[in-house]
Amino acid sequence: MLRFAPSLTGDMNVNDLRVALFNFIVSKKLNEELLIRIEDIDKERFEEGKDKEVLELLNLFSIDYTRVLNQSSNFKYYQKLAMQLMGQKKAFACFCSDEKLEELKQDAIKNNKPIVYDGFCEKLSDEAVLEVNAAFTVRIKRPNDNIKFDDLIKGTLDYSSDDVDSFVILTHDKNPTSNYACAIDDMLYDISFVIDTEDKILNTPKQIHIRNSLGYSKKIDYLHLPKIEVQEEISIKSLIEEGFLPAAIANYLVLLGNKTPKDIFTLEEAIEWFDIKNISLDNPTFDIEKLKIINKKHLILIDELRLSKLLGFADEDIGKLAKLFLEEVSTLKQIKEKIDSIFSKKLVIKGFEKEVSKIINCLQHSPYFENLNELQEFIKNNTGLNEESLSKPLYYVLTGLNSGPNLNDIYPLIKNYLGEIVRC
Repeated sequence: MLRFAPSLTGDMNVNDLRVALFNFIVSKKLNEELLIRIEDIDKERFEEGKDKEVLELLNLFSIDYTRVLNQSSNFKYYQKLAMQLMGQKKAFACFCSDEKLEELKQDAIKNNKPIVYDGFCEKLSDEAVLEVNAAFTVRIKRPNDNIKFDDLIKGTLDYSSDDVDSFVILTHDKNPTSNYACAIDDMLYDISFVIDTEDKILNTPKQIHIRNSLGYSKKIDYLHLPKIEVQEEISIKSLIEEGFLPAAIANYLVLLGNKTPKDIFTLEEAIEWFDIKNISLDNPTFDIEKLKIINKKHLILIDELRLSKLLGFADEDIGKLAKLFLEEVSTLKQIKEKIDSIFSKKLVIKGFEKEVSKIINCLQHSPYFENLNELQEFIKNNTGLNEESLSKPLYYVLTGLNSGPNLNDIYPLIKNYLGEIVRC
């Protein structure tokens, strides 16, 4: 089983979604289940409603999962196993104050030494612990030996005892810390493959140490993805709002830092040829212009009827009309602005005030015309406008734009909406 544990302290970003996509793809390739883990124990950092928002986004990107786990439902296991570790002398009560710990930290920085716990409370006898009437945290004892594990793209990684340290597994209020809860969850749900970003890599030896201390020996495969470099944080929600298709965003995030047989593909296609060995060790850079190119290509490929529905219609002709604007725009939002301009109330354009008024009035009383030439002849005959004075204002009246695709291409796709286009 694989698991995806989204951050619930803010909007899902491009790195979060990339991790979700890779977990999904690998789970499909291995025919394994995918679990979504909701880390809702830290109530101060947990943003209400973010879990639902994440699940909605995963569904939008067609990322299938078997079940959703709320960490709060496993609270009893976290405390029970912490007590087991304490009973086996593999964990201990720590009464050190925040001020004392900060003092240790500053002293280590001053002397250019590793920031590690000094082990003071580890040496306390059981009798001394019972005599202390103060709140305490629970720390797991540091490992005696280095913690080694294999990362599927980074190779063998080796962490010293100081890297792992005697870290806190239960806080003063006896809530589990993130690393401790994650390690227990991976045991409880038989996780076999962990995919995350490289900034979480130091969590791995700590989680391995917890499981080792509990006698859990199952091998877990690890893959830590190089983080996407962005100038500023980019939320997936904002990309959707800007009119990028989920299929295009997924395409781009799988393509980034990855050797693929082609640039434009679906998630289903990616599952077929995906290979971890093709992932680069370098940090890829997010390029919004590249995403626009990919998005435009997906818009070209999309079914016209489906495209029209995304724009609020249910007409294949509107989908075809939308694609005419792809010469100059690249997102759904930009296309919608073009379509909206066609159906918006027409004002006037400078230099053609009278012409626009005459054309609108004429079209409000015109019969249905199959082709543009017949319509233009009708307007000329009823307004006295000639070819030269008709062209530009007619384009504006029918599109709300001053320029764009050829009117001969546009008219067949809007002729059935003419009454709505020239309404008062």
